[in-house]
Amino acid sequence: MSTPPPLRVGLVGYGLAGSVFHAPLIAATGGMVLDTVVTANEERRHQARAEFPDVRLAASPDELWARADELDLVVVASPNKTHVPFATAALEAGLPVVVDKPVAGTAAEARALGALAARRGLLFSVFQNRRWDSDFLTLRALLESGELGGVQRFESRFERWRPRPKGGWRESGAPEEIGGLLYDLGSHVVDQALVLFGPAVRVYAEADVRRPGAEADDDTFLALTHAGGVRSHLYVSATTAQLGPRFRVLGERGGFVKYGLDPQEAALREGARPVAGEPWGMEPEELWGRVGAGESPVTGGGRPVPSLPGDYPAYYAAVAAALRDGTAPPVTAEQAAAALDVLEAARRSAREGVTVELA
Repeated sequence: MSTPPPLRVGLVGYGLAGSVFHAPLIAATGGMVLDTVVTANEERRHQARAEFPDVRLAASPDELWARADELDLVVVASPNKTHVPFATAALEAGLPVVVDKPVAGTAAEARALGALAARRGLLFSVFQNRRWDSDFLTLRALLESGELGGVQRFESRFERWRPRPKGGWRESGAPEEIGGLLYDLGSHVVDQALVLFGPAVRVYAEADVRRPGAEADDDTFLALTHAGGVRSHLYVSATTAQLGPRFRVLGERGGFVKYGLDPQEAALREGARPVAGEPWGMEPEELWGRVGAGESPVTGGGRPVPSLPGDYPAYYAAVAAALRDGTAPPVTAEQAAAALDVLEAARRSAREGVTVELA
């Protein structure tokens, strides 16, 4: 049987998301090739060509739509406010689409994109890479083992210490930019909570702008009540002088506490690249989480739980399989919309000081 030609990918945007996450992962996926990078920024064009000598360059996404028959997938990794128009244009050009999170500012927009893709018979997926974090994969396996018993409370923190704003659209207060931590890091912690514990029925949130000169929320807390009864407390912050545990999970028979972030983003930023058959996403033993009951992990209490390897490459491997075999995409439009339902409710809760019930 002959080997099928590689899937040709057009990547829109070559900032942080495009250059650090998408381009390296696409290039590392068997049966995929990074065909075109879209950026009008000369420095980024030089960077893309230096990192991928054979890549084609385009100054505008319109150049991709004009030669849609030469591509098999478009990845939208441009600023948040462009996600919906670029994804819509790609689908209308007949191209399957992956969009970085948050896919949109509202759940209605996410569902509309999913409906458009369904009418066109095209793949549509959202890049929720932190479903393949080392700590998340480890926690998911631990929950499936039943060792903790029924979970009562889930705490998740994505905290940083960045006392001075960097500026740019991610920290803009303009509504059309969809900036702030609620929609940035909040997209990750909410998605993870929904994957682990199912739909949320109640949302309470606090969102603050704490740093001088900041425009968008930089210290935000969400409390979710899941349909199954689990309560999730989720923290995202750029103003945390002392970092808390990444995960703290309390069950009927035991608890799990884990400090430290998954190593894959740092490795990608430093230029490391995943290679098939070689170790990737490995955490050092000192960052393993611990399971116990009535013990303090800080003083060495409980049993260490070896961290499973992180696996960001699994996302694009699943996308490739979906394109070739018709399997379900790794993250669906409806899953992304469900997370946006929570984020919209959180935004309302924080603004009005109310608890929001989800239908």
